[in-house]
Amino acid sequence: MVSKDTARTIVGIIGNVVSFGLFASPIPTFKKIYQDKTVAAFKPDPYLATVLSCCLWVIYGLPVVHPDSTLVVTINGIGLAMELIYVTVFFVYSDLTKRRKILIALACIILFVGAMAGITFGAFHSHHDRSMFMGILCVVFNVIMYVSPLTVMQRVIRTRSVRIIPNALGTISGVLQVVLFVLFYNSTPKKEEATDTAQEVQLSGV
Repeated sequence: MVSKDTARTIVGIIGNVVSFGLFASPIPTFKKIYQDKTVAAFKPDPYLATVLSCCLWVIYGLPVVHPDSTLVVTINGIGLAMELIYVTVFFVYSDLTKRRKILIALACIILFVGAMAGITFGAFHSHHDRSMFMGILCVVFNVIMYVSPLTVMQRVIRTRSVRIIPNALGTISGVLQVVLFVLFYNSTPKKEEATDTAQEVQLSGV
């Protein structure tokens, strides 16, 4: 029988593969931007929102916040690097107004992430409290990340064109993950309880 740790690792790897697919999904968009040398009607909102979300998840996965979360740190670190590349390309081919908006947004993200990191490490002194605080933040901004592509929906309706329609599947799956997290967080055994349960299962099988 597969142990809980093994199952957790397998599910985590599958989740990382799916997440990487979502992070890579804008590549055709940015290929078009590069070829056309213009961002046209595309908006930077989804990529900026994802930068913020990835930053928060990286902090959440740190050993001093939530131990044994290597997979969380690695996939969100990769995602952060990819999103910053997207934002850079978007910035290069944007007009002055959009560039100003991107710079302001990035400055706000840096200040906000720094403030949240300061609160996490300064106000909370246990793994449980730190992971709870950062976990709630991550869930909230995950919703924002998946909802942010909907900012182009008005243009889709007005132009009756789906060329810039958001990743609906990613939005739905993201929202479902958040709902499951909220529903089952309190019923999830703590590390000590999970260890006791695993030991009981092993003893019962002897």
